[in-house]
Amino acid sequence: MTCSLPMDNASVSPLLLARALDNHRALGMLAPATRSSLAKALVLLPASAGERLSGGERFRDHLYWLLEGRAELLDGDGDGVLELQAGDLFGLGLGDSLGICGARALTEVTYTRLDALTVQALFRETPGLTYFLGAVPDASGAVPAVRVDGGGPSDPALNLMSTPVRALIKREPVTLSPQTSIRDAARVMSDQRVSSALIVEQDLLFGLITDRDLRNRVIAAGLDPSRPIADIATLAPMSIDVHSPAFDALLLMARHNIHHVPVLDGLRIAGMITATDLTEQHSTSAVYLAGDIYKQTTLEGLQAVAGKVRRLQQSLAAAEASAHSTGHIVTAITDAITSRLLQLGEARLGPAPVDYVWVAAGSQARSEQTAKSDQDNCMVLDDAYDEARHGAYFKALSTFVCNGLDACGYVHCPGEMMAMTDEWRQPRRRWMGYFARWTGQPDPKSLVLTCVFFDLRAIHGNIPMLDRLRQDVLHRTKGNSIFLAYMVGNALQHQPPLGMFKGLSTIRSGEHKGTIDLKHSGIVPIVDLARIYALAGGDSAVNTHDRLLSAAAGGAISEQSARDLRDALEFLAFLRIQHQSRQIAAGRNPDNFLDPDEISNFERTQLKDAFAVVASLQGVLAQRYRM
Repeated sequence: MTCSLPMDNASVSPLLLARALDNHRALGMLAPATRSSLAKALVLLPASAGERLSGGERFRDHLYWLLEGRAELLDGDGDGVLELQAGDLFGLGLGDSLGICGARALTEVTYTRLDALTVQALFRETPGLTYFLGAVPDASGAVPAVRVDGGGPSDPALNLMSTPVRALIKREPVTLSPQTSIRDAARVMSDQRVSSALIVEQDLLFGLITDRDLRNRVIAAGLDPSRPIADIATLAPMSIDVHSPAFDALLLMARHNIHHVPVLDGLRIAGMITATDLTEQHSTSAVYLAGDIYKQTTLEGLQAVAGKVRRLQQSLAAAEASAHSTGHIVTAITDAITSRLLQLGEARLGPAPVDYVWVAAGSQARSEQTAKSDQDNCMVLDDAYDEARHGAYFKALSTFVCNGLDACGYVHCPGEMMAMTDEWRQPRRRWMGYFARWTGQPDPKSLVLTCVFFDLRAIHGNIPMLDRLRQDVLHRTKGNSIFLAYMVGNALQHQPPLGMFKGLSTIRSGEHKGTIDLKHSGIVPIVDLARIYALAGGDSAVNTHDRLLSAAAGGAISEQSARDLRDALEFLAFLRIQHQSRQIAAGRNPDNFLDPDEISNFERTQLKDAFAVVASLQGVLAQRYRM
């Protein structure tokens, strides 16, 4: 099985990976949509000659694909047993009869890997793969959850990045018409042994009914079971496309506290997936952690659940989940805690007197949080807001939520950029005035505020209010060269820590002497660059990765430069997450300060390369927007 990639590491793209998948003897058997999803999700891993690619239990937990170069399989004594060529697959129990325990690079190589759960899903979709790969270890198909101490195989909830939703559909959907009686629907669900059914009208998805609806909306409410199910159904439910990664389904469930999602192929109903299809009920799995959050009725209960976020990040780090995915998962939990606090606040204070939208700013808005995060948020109120009549209510609600977040580990913003601060809890017309002033008179304070409040995402409430505000802001910034020049100057205050000869420059004094601030010296400069591209292009994307993709598509930056920045961001954020995970495991509070001695020589070289990419593109923007 050989199919090498005729390229160097820097030029590998999802398109070329897809071509390699298409031409591979075994992996080419996968459906086109599945190959496309894998090409986007696979992470390319480089190794130098002599470097160990894998060993121990992890060797059996993953299927490896050698893309470039030569490697050798090792026995238990570390001796070479068999040489591998580009295109070969190894790991996951292959070669057990030879006592294979690991692999080592013979030349510079590029490789990637798929976890066992993903391979199991691929086997279910394409049984012919077993001819080439045999059976995946653990015939039951179950993969144990990761231990909170960082050992053991990876958590199934974390192995969905490259599994397509279609691979999780276990049976034909149970469908009913809207006129079906509640009694008949319950009988069908019982006979079919399902916890939900789809309501279909003229072959189109109309609604969804679950066991919970029968309990809460019928039995508990004393409703006549002869009434039609349309009376108790969730109409126009959230759905997901059959070709989407299963990871997207996990996020959808975690963010919206739902456990049943219809799967569509265009407009056609393809099936239904549930939370149990995605992951076992582990306390640190994102879907169930979010579900626990919405069950809490007190702040003390929320605090207890929020305490599991650090363990969740440890699980993600142990599974070597990408930083991009980790940020989305951890942020989804923050969103859930915020929404639940708002619900509890409204239950205590009564319904809001006018519409509002609670808005996340900063890393939460960008879905880039880690276990070490403070809070940045604000409130946009309807223009019907009157301070005399409504001020006390919203002051009390925002204070309750911000103090609740602080109690749950999301500490108060040192700069008080929170909704509990009067200045950041204003009607929409006032926010319009803020942005008009900041973009029209870009003094230093205005630039800082723009950096914080341009990264906004609605969490709870009247979401369209924020959409309209953001469109107005983008209209003001697009092509505004004077404002953008000031933004670039502000961004250049965060310089990568490279010395005169491009060596790493650590902090010289103080508490963190001898370390590198991965956040402010590495991640923040990339975030700043991506924000400027978005401001200049009028792009509504908020996540940094998405902004870089949009910037490349719009021509603001080359495809190669955008890819370099995305790779640099992923590497720096991944190092930060692994560093924080080690601190959590040692019982210390996580921070952003990495001692270069913690990482290998190879990683230090990559770190310098990542900083060099950032410095180079900062220089390009400085030339483009010279004052």
